[in-house]
Amino acid sequence: MKNNFFCKNTAVYLYEKPSQKSKISSQILYGEKFKILSKNKKWLKIKTSFDNYIGYVKKIDYVNKFKPTHKINKIFATIYKKPNINYNTKKKLSFCSFIGVKKEKGKFYKFDNYWIKKKDVTPINKTENIFSKIKIFKNVKYKWGGTSYKGIDCSALVQIFYKFNNKFCPRDSKDQMKYFKKNVKLNKIKKNNLIFWKGHVAICLSNKYLIHAYGPKKRVVVMDIKKTISEIEKNSNLKIKFIKNESN
Repeated sequence: MKNNFFCKNTAVYLYEKPSQKSKISSQILYGEKFKILSKNKKWLKIKTSFDNYIGYVKKIDYVNKFKPTHKINKIFATIYKKPNINYNTKKKLSFCSFIGVKKEKGKFYKFDNYWIKKKDVTPINKTENIFSKIKIFKNVKYKWGGTSYKGIDCSALVQIFYKFNNKFCPRDSKDQMKYFKKNVKLNKIKKNNLIFWKGHVAICLSNKYLIHAYGPKKRVVVMDIKKTISEIEKNSNLKIKFIKNESN
């Protein structure tokens, strides 16, 4: 049996060590592929297949056979027990979760033992402008290690849109800073450029505004670029390290 498994929980946190008192390092979503590196009675040590991120998970449902056909295209999508909105499971799949559609009925697709609205998903191979949907995360709670609608951090906000568009991007901002090669000058800044500080990254919406999962504001916010640069320098004593083009 090949060591490839797929998450069947709506979202699962990865911890740096096999303890819930340990620091959360990331989160994997429904349909995400991973490998099991080791296990004991309570914990699995896993490595995600998309970005080779290693961490520990305590409780996770998974399968070893799964073929994703579609991905969630909204901030979250409600899933149903039957192809009818009156059969709401109260479960939600976050943006960029993966499902394998088995059949369709009316306005719904069936996957696993659930149903989902067709309009809430996109075929797995379809791509678009890299950050065209990024404002769906506006006002989502800031959460260190988070990658979902319940909470997300600054580097995950960048990575999730590369993942949605079937492109690689490292998980952490320090690695993203190295991964993106093309430097941009501040006076030449434009839409989709990435601004990096030590331990932080923001995405430009234009040459005047950016969006980022910002710890001091405790949520994903749209801010004026110049004011953000000034605020971070004043409050955190950090200057911009790099401005990068989003494409290598």
